[in-house]
Amino acid sequence: MKAASTTSWEGREGRGADGPAGDGSWDGSWVDDVLLAGPGADICLVFDAPVTRADLRRLVLERQAGLAAAGLRAGGTAALCLAPSLALVTELLAGWRSGAQVALLDHRLTPYETGRALERLAAQVVVTAEPVGPGPARGYHDQHPVARPRPGGLPARTPHALVQLSSGSTGPAKIIGRTAADLVAEIGRYARIEGVPRAGERIVSMASMVHVLGLVGGLLHSLAAGVRLAFPARASAEGILAAVAAGPEPTTLLGVPFHIELLSWVARPPRLPQLTGMTTGGELVRARVHEAFTDRYGVRLGSMYGMTEVGVIATDLFGEHRPEVTPAPGIAVREVDGELLIATERSPYIGFDDPARWSDGWLHTRDGGSVDPGTGRVRVLGRLDSQVSVGGLKVDLTEVEHTLAELPDVSAAVVVFGSSVEAYAVLRADGSADAAGARGRVEAGLAERLAPYKRPRLLHVVDELPRTATGKLVRDLAVLRATAAPATAAPPPDRPPAG
Repeated sequence: MKAASTTSWEGREGRGADGPAGDGSWDGSWVDDVLLAGPGADICLVFDAPVTRADLRRLVLERQAGLAAAGLRAGGTAALCLAPSLALVTELLAGWRSGAQVALLDHRLTPYETGRALERLAAQVVVTAEPVGPGPARGYHDQHPVARPRPGGLPARTPHALVQLSSGSTGPAKIIGRTAADLVAEIGRYARIEGVPRAGERIVSMASMVHVLGLVGGLLHSLAAGVRLAFPARASAEGILAAVAAGPEPTTLLGVPFHIELLSWVARPPRLPQLTGMTTGGELVRARVHEAFTDRYGVRLGSMYGMTEVGVIATDLFGEHRPEVTPAPGIAVREVDGELLIATERSPYIGFDDPARWSDGWLHTRDGGSVDPGTGRVRVLGRLDSQVSVGGLKVDLTEVEHTLAELPDVSAAVVVFGSSVEAYAVLRADGSADAAGARGRVEAGLAERLAPYKRPRLLHVVDELPRTATGKLVRDLAVLRATAAPATAAPPPDRPPAG
């Protein structure tokens, strides 16, 4: 992709310096050239009010000064723990423009989870804001970030601009890094995919900006392509539709299957001539939900397949080949023993070397699938590991199970997914009174260690977990449910909502 033409604006001298190897790894000039260039009067973002490019440049410079005051320099490291907000956008761009390596952490993580992540990332500067309070779900928040130096933080040890944590499908979460060149290349792929919004159009995004679909498919693509990016004030069907109605430009919705279901429940949606379609990432949309959405709104519903490690992999933005998707420009996909592999020049993992995940230029997706030899289109059949989706958010059952099993009152545990996340646990307790106390401590431990959307909606306390002849725990849902007495199955207090 050709970078956006550079326009002169104040403060360009504040960009990061070149890395020690002279490879541009610490150079933040790409932020100016690709993301912030363009006429200053153009509106690029819409939260509670429109944000012009001139506004965004000014805010990025202000936040860059704030990060510098906290000790962030070119080649340094920062971690952002912010809810969806204008603050998240400006802190991210300011960190990159400083030439720093920026890690994104989901604001819904508990303090325990955030603390463990920061220990692994060793960020020098941490940016936080006030916790998001209770109330109706919002599409964005008004956050007031504070940047603080973190004792013991280390400078960047790799040339990556973006750092994210995987969901940890086979144990502890892996640290994933992407260079500025990786991100610019993915922006270029978006520019070449038919059906992606172009300059003069608009995206209304419900996808999280700390994950790849909302970050690159929403924020970075929109800034680079001159697309107006808007966020609904309320994360309800009515709030999303109101955001679409708020502007006349041709508009594409960006979200996950949960949002499609939410919108499909609207019996009589308002007339929205500006709505041209919706693009979804994540798991395959069920046929019934797909039909309900297209019938109600009369627009295309497209799908996008991607990974945190590489970004967008394949798309079907017009729904013409469902359930198959076409590889994005420049992406090579092959199937080996029922698993999809993606060609990548190097491993995306930091501090993790496992040939079962990357070897000889191929990334193992851990997704089952096939590649049509005639058309090259890909059919994704689902995860080969334990990742599931709850309300559009990825939950790793292994992480939940390990967290539950590590609690002092638990001697054995299995976590599975039926219509929701379910846990089966053997407690270390003597007598009913002790068992009640142990159960309460287990529920409190889960609430401390896991974000609400990850917690089991049903906790079954059993005397013994079924095992195979070789001693392995049985994970068949029907067998587990038959083992558990109905009276022992109860939702933990303050369980998260289904959505």
